[in-house]
Amino acid sequence: MDRKRKPDTQTRRQLLRFTAMGAASLAAGGISLAQAAVTKSMNGDILDVAIIGAGLAGLTAGRDLKLAGCDSFVVLEARDRVGGRTYNHDLGHGVVAEAGGQWIGPGQTAIADLARELGIDTFPTYYAGKTVVLAGDARVAQDFHGGVGEDQTIGNKLGELSRGVPSGAPWKAQHGAELDKLSYGDWLQKQGVKYEDGYFLALAAKLSLGGAPAQLGLLHYLSVINSAGCSYTQLESIKGGAQETRFVGGSQVLSFKMANELGDKVRLSCPVRRIVGWDREVVELHTDQGIIRARYVIAALNPALCNQIVFDPPLPDGRSQLQQRWPTNAPMRKTVHVYEKPFWRNNGYSGQIMQVGGPVFLAYDNSPPDASLGVISAFVAPGALPDNPGTAEQTLSAVYARAWGDKALHPLQFHDYDWGRVDPWTLQCIHPIPPGFWTTWGKFLHPEVGRLIWSGTETADIWAGSMDGAVRSGHRAALQTLGNLANRSEVA
Repeated sequence: MDRKRKPDTQTRRQLLRFTAMGAASLAAGGISLAQAAVTKSMNGDILDVAIIGAGLAGLTAGRDLKLAGCDSFVVLEARDRVGGRTYNHDLGHGVVAEAGGQWIGPGQTAIADLARELGIDTFPTYYAGKTVVLAGDARVAQDFHGGVGEDQTIGNKLGELSRGVPSGAPWKAQHGAELDKLSYGDWLQKQGVKYEDGYFLALAAKLSLGGAPAQLGLLHYLSVINSAGCSYTQLESIKGGAQETRFVGGSQVLSFKMANELGDKVRLSCPVRRIVGWDREVVELHTDQGIIRARYVIAALNPALCNQIVFDPPLPDGRSQLQQRWPTNAPMRKTVHVYEKPFWRNNGYSGQIMQVGGPVFLAYDNSPPDASLGVISAFVAPGALPDNPGTAEQTLSAVYARAWGDKALHPLQFHDYDWGRVDPWTLQCIHPIPPGFWTTWGKFLHPEVGRLIWSGTETADIWAGSMDGAVRSGHRAALQTLGNLANRSEVA
């Protein structure tokens, strides 16, 4: 019997050994071994890999496993849809507006490469014209030329400081302990920032990291700037920045296409409630659709979401504390106004509105590439608008009318997506890490725990918190898993 099995076993060993060395190329689509060999479970009831989460990270990991020839896996998603923190509003006639993550920019090569592999086109974010700033009864219109009105002196200082803070492991920075004692707000105060400059700096931090400067650890903010080539402008701007480019068909289309490739390996409405035996050779995942057994588990989840799973035995204290203390105070809320045309463009406006002290953090032109509809999306403060859709729409329409005139009072459609309320599986959009967190708990973010491999954008080495970070984390988790399978095959 051993003699009959030997060729298959040897083929599998060679495949996994080669995959472990070359998975980066496989993930980029340069090489596919899917037709060369198929990883077979040694027991029909036991899978090689179970992936928790069908967002960009989990689906990328599954796609990489399939490209590498591993067919013994499943992707488990608690929601009734794929896409995680990306979601498209269908506006009709093939037009969508993104309710979640939507932009990419220079340096975000992982997601750009993935889009090309999937045949998804991109187009530039619209920003030409004047931005309107509303403050009480005051109204100011100014052309920011694709920037956010930042103080360049402060931006340069932040960029220089970020050079010493590794984006994937800020707790390893040479002066990490000292920097992590300060909030971003503390640091700004020491710089003597003027009120008007402070407003734009605070707004940028709120939109990019989900928290006010007083809530954000300076070390954390520097690590994110480090991802953007150590350039504050690249992180926060549209022109030449991380908000420069959008996807035709909306960002969720990446997940749709990957899920279609994976077919019935993706199981929706299948939350994992309990994980038993993560410290053994075979792990049991107790789901709403039954028990699944796997040799390795990729948890492609926000760390705080792991608290909704019972681990038996309990996780080690460091990892457990990291999850329990992970911030969940940045759910975000996005709205959409749809008009017949982007009428504001004809009057020299960019579509951007910033409201000081009002419900609108930032409104922006989110129209399709052909401008067949005029779409204004907005980040609004959770709890700052009525829950009633009609009243919320009228409140925002009145704000837009102050900026552009009465045409803004009559949208064709209105959509509202409050990420803190849509489902129990989306606790927040981004992670506003507070002072002192990284130097205390950061070292527990990446290391595997038994058969558990951690993924999700929060674990990315660069661009953590972004869609690009999610894709990168999926590639890394697949590579780790394939390496573990190869080592196990060698031992066997």
